[in-house]
Amino acid sequence: MSGQKSKDNQYYTSSFYSAVFLMLRGLELISIQPSSNPNRSVFVLKDSPSRQEILRAFNFAEENSPEVLVDFRKAVTVIKSLKERLYSEKV
Repeated sequence: MSGQKSKDNQYYTSSFYSAVFLMLRGLELISIQPSSNPNRSVFVLKDSPSRQEILRAFNFAEENSPEVLVDFRKAVTVIKSLKERLYSEKV
């Protein structure tokens, strides 16, 4: 699952770093769900009208483009918190 929008204004992705980038851009993580693949999880985020543009920039923007530059300290914080939540829900 690369990404899927639901009828209830939620966006689902199994891409860890896409989820991190979306969170850095302001989308809220709602939950983490198990995937049919036991080695993966599905991240459920509150969808946003700007989500498609954010993901386009994440996937296709040129290196050092202002669209993809983030505060690295914030990125580390989001990655750590997402991993903690991911591993706590697997226990």
